[in-house]
Amino acid sequence: MAYEMTEQKRVGLGLIGFGIFFTFLGVILFFDRGLLALGNIFWLTGVALLIGWRSTWNLFSNRANYKGSISFLLGLFLIFVRWPIVGIIFEIYGYIVLFGGFWPSVKVFLYQIPVVGWILRFF
Repeated sequence: MAYEMTEQKRVGLGLIGFGIFFTFLGVILFFDRGLLALGNIFWLTGVALLIGWRSTWNLFSNRANYKGSISFLLGLFLIFVRWPIVGIIFEIYGYIVLFGGFWPSVKVFLYQIPVVGWILRFF
């Protein structure tokens, strides 16, 4: 079964959730560098556990995704060298480029969630 929820995938989803939470908290607390870096590390590890290490490597090293990978890694580097606002901008661009192909699937999934789907249909 392709969509079987194993223990590793559950941990990956949890780490992605923590990564999003810490990144959001870092932005709210005036771009706190430590929280942003921690959020990125959690998020990246969670993606690797969710889709697998080899698939993560293929995602970031695919020739079509070089622009997004370089942008994401440059943003991560900028956060580490105390330029968090510019780093977040680069990372957001990298997310959009890297995961742009997944948006139709995410949209279909979000429409299936009862309350969220009803709200999204009005927009």
